[in-house]
Amino acid sequence: MAIPENIQTPQEEEESDSDEPLMSGTGTVSKEITDEEIIQRWDETLKKWHQNLGQRPKQVHQLARKGVPEALRGEVWQLLAGCQDSKEISEAYRVLIMKDTPCEQGILRDINRTFPAHDYFKETGGLGQDSLYKISKAYSVYDEEVGYCQGLSFLAAALLLHMPEEQAFGVLVKIMFDYNLRDIFKHGFEELQLKFYQLERLMQDNILDLYEHFMELNLEAHMYASQWFLTLFTAKFPLFMVFNIMDIFLSEGMGTIFSVALSLLKDNRKELLALDFEGILKYFRIHLPKKYRSEDAANELLRMAVGTKISSKKLKKYEKEYFAVKEAQMQQEDPVERFERENKRLLEANMRLETENDDLAHELVMSKITLRTDLDAAEDKVEILTKELLQATGVLTEMKEEKNRLDTESFQLKEMCRRELEKAEQEASRNNAIIAEYKMICTQLSERLDKQTMAAKEEVVLIKAQVKGCARCSALLSTDGQISAGDATTSQTESEPQLLEARKQVRELELELAQTKLALVESECKTQDLTHQLNGALNEIQSSKNTWFQKTFNSLKEATAAKKPEKE
Repeated sequence: MAIPENIQTPQEEEESDSDEPLMSGTGTVSKEITDEEIIQRWDETLKKWHQNLGQRPKQVHQLARKGVPEALRGEVWQLLAGCQDSKEISEAYRVLIMKDTPCEQGILRDINRTFPAHDYFKETGGLGQDSLYKISKAYSVYDEEVGYCQGLSFLAAALLLHMPEEQAFGVLVKIMFDYNLRDIFKHGFEELQLKFYQLERLMQDNILDLYEHFMELNLEAHMYASQWFLTLFTAKFPLFMVFNIMDIFLSEGMGTIFSVALSLLKDNRKELLALDFEGILKYFRIHLPKKYRSEDAANELLRMAVGTKISSKKLKKYEKEYFAVKEAQMQQEDPVERFERENKRLLEANMRLETENDDLAHELVMSKITLRTDLDAAEDKVEILTKELLQATGVLTEMKEEKNRLDTESFQLKEMCRRELEKAEQEASRNNAIIAEYKMICTQLSERLDKQTMAAKEEVVLIKAQVKGCARCSALLSTDGQISAGDATTSQTESEPQLLEARKQVRELELELAQTKLALVESECKTQDLTHQLNGALNEIQSSKNTWFQKTFNSLKEATAAKKPEKE
């Protein structure tokens, strides 16, 4: 939750002296630091306080009476209330805001009436009103005995201006329970009647003439002081005064309300003595809050309040008097009148309960209608989702069948490829064996040819040596060993059977070598073609799941068919 940097409201209201009452939430409170010494003292105090949260430093009492700096109020109020870093309350708050409350209508009715002059709360449905609604609702669920009363929203609004929702809720709970403020709201406001009696007795002891004036006019405390006790002065007075009263209240407790109330009566004594019954009520409602629009007037009042000593012993004494007077009144009262009054009170309570019962019955009917509508919508949605589920199940079944079919096809294709690959490998092994055999034959032929060539050369050398040994034959040879006579040479050479045989064998060997090399080249080309065909078949298998089976099968068949004629 965003906490306002400066707490500001329209200034026209502050300058107005009309008969319009001062709107709640009026006043400007700045976080600007003007007194460095006060800030330094608070800083030292807070450091010491955080070291031992269980013990409040002594100087806090006096510092709170002078007013907590606005920038530190959120932290100081939580420390004074003793709920800093309360995870349990924060967790409980998150749960409580999700629950329903029977006080829903009362809370919604009062939201727009709380701090309407403040920018943070004036927007209907805005962030401020939403936070205020959630805190009021959470407390009404948390404290079922008290539930919700109008004064709670003003107190919660003052807290929300200084801290997030969870922390504001924690401080509110502490104020209601630890500071006993919730006792005022219980048992038909009987505790509040006691507070009024105590205030009147304080007036009698300290401002006798004003007390007597009020008694002459039959002006009772509940006619002007109700909001002082129920809202801690937050409903009508300017915010800077409200926050200073909160500082002192959190530091000193319930006695602060009596001190401030008595100081207000003292400070306005002359004006009140001069007025009649209607004038006094109007003065309390309109003019008294406006008197403290300036901070100087408010500060002067609070100085008077902290200087007013009201002992708890005296309040206890007044409390005993109150119960004694009440008991005496009950004894003196005619039983019939008492019973009639009690019966009237019970009838009013019964009427109130019947009204609440009607409201609850109406809410119950509306809730049932809403639930029925939501249930019908949920059933329709379930029906739609069921159909979608059936469709999805059908699609899933088809997909599974398709997957199984493809898996079977893939398995068969893999088996076929494996077999074809084995065949290709066997064929390749056979080709390699043939190639190796051809190579071995070629090698043997080459060696044989080399040997025969060497033998032929040696024979030629021997023949030439024999020719040179013959006088007639040597004349036919030239100096370089070539036969020089044409016909005679040819006739002589051909007449040699060994030389002719040798030349014939050489020609045959050369022809056989050429054929072997040609067969070797052809075999290598066939092997390379088969390898290309096998790679092409594998690529087609990966590229297409729908046509690859037939294409690869045909490709391998064509390759095998082409290979058999070549072998033949």
